[in-house]
Amino acid sequence: MKPLFSVEPIVALYILANMACNILIQQYIYRQIWENENNSSYNENKNSSNCYQNHSSHTKQQVIQENASRYFMYMNLVQLVPSLITTLILGGFSDCYGRKLFVLLPSIGALINSLADLAVAYFSWSIYVLFVPAALTACFGGLPALFGGAFAYVADVSTRKQKNMRMALLDMIVGVMGGVGALSSGYFLKAAGFNWPFLTITLINLVNIIYIIFFFKESVEVSRGEENQKLFSDNCKEILSRVLIIFATSDFRKRVQIGLLLLAIATFSIAEFGSLGLYTLYELNTPLCWNEVLIGAGSAAELCIFLLSFCGVAVFSYHFRDIFIVFIGTLSFAGGMIMAIFATTTLLMFLVRLVSLFAFMPFPVLRSMLSKLVLPCDQGALFAIIACLQTISSAISTIIFNNVYAATVEQFAGFGFLLAACLCIIPVGILCVLSWWKSQEQENSRLLIEDDSI
Repeated sequence: MKPLFSVEPIVALYILANMACNILIQQYIYRQIWENENNSSYNENKNSSNCYQNHSSHTKQQVIQENASRYFMYMNLVQLVPSLITTLILGGFSDCYGRKLFVLLPSIGALINSLADLAVAYFSWSIYVLFVPAALTACFGGLPALFGGAFAYVADVSTRKQKNMRMALLDMIVGVMGGVGALSSGYFLKAAGFNWPFLTITLINLVNIIYIIFFFKESVEVSRGEENQKLFSDNCKEILSRVLIIFATSDFRKRVQIGLLLLAIATFSIAEFGSLGLYTLYELNTPLCWNEVLIGAGSAAELCIFLLSFCGVAVFSYHFRDIFIVFIGTLSFAGGMIMAIFATTTLLMFLVRLVSLFAFMPFPVLRSMLSKLVLPCDQGALFAIIACLQTISSAISTIIFNNVYAATVEQFAGFGFLLAACLCIIPVGILCVLSWWKSQEQENSRLLIEDDSI
């Protein structure tokens, strides 16, 4: 069969399966913890939830929330560190060995993960067994590796005019398929329980692997000579040296600006990733007491924000400077977090997503601002730094926000959202400094021109 130059189906199938699997396994773990604490089966009722109303039962509910929060934190930590290392290795060597391995390994990892979830649900094994396949799956790269390979592949096979279009298309696929996966998972769970959804996800991952092996055409000519064999070890030194060159070859002004923008990305990533990780637990808790369908719908609405944010970047870029676009996105996110603190009804929780309409806009714009500060030959090293920084920030946010939520869930369950809103002060302050700096540079340039003309 003729191979195809198309990575979009791989991303679509991976995101569909990955998002549905994440939503389902969170609810499965939560129910298992609930059953262990209560020594009874989880009560599924279409008209009511498993939230408690009296004081003693409410206290038990908070214990379940704390245990689930800590479990998710440890699970994310087990996955993030190996995933970071594997992504860096695959990113450095894909130029020599091709992009196919870059997207195949994460897909194999996803298959292993879904098989493990199916086995645990079917045989009713302990949820702590899931730590082993989680660590093994992370060694295959996971979502960061898949995104890195997909964007690199698009850059290989696209002309200069096509690159923006196809990269924007990948972002749209992530939002649409993620929303479909999140929304369908709730209905599928209610109709068939956990086993059939996990089996379906496993089959989707298997189809994805078959497509990559038999239909996906390599974009890089892979040489089997001795020169490329040596590059496998040499690339590690080259990546590290290029990271240092970015700062060494820049003047003081650019080094400060790069450092400030990287700090802005790191703090905003901690706030965004940390708060989003609390949504499912917060929605399962009183007074919302959401069921699986509402959780899926909420996650789908959240991923629609991702799409609308990129549409906002496209529109606002014609009218505003980059800094003001980041301002709008940061304020939109902070407003949504403040509203989430007071979201005690289903309507208000969905309105949180409406207020957060442009919450994802800062990420692409901050990357663009950084890209403009370095030389074209240093772009790869720059985005490697950004990828590592966001992965580390995600790990830090998991530790901070899950521990904060576990400690405050009984007294003030919305404190994590308040913390996220407060963290936005740092990137806003950085943007104010950079905006003032930019105005000062323009003023100095104008004065120099006037002096020269006299």
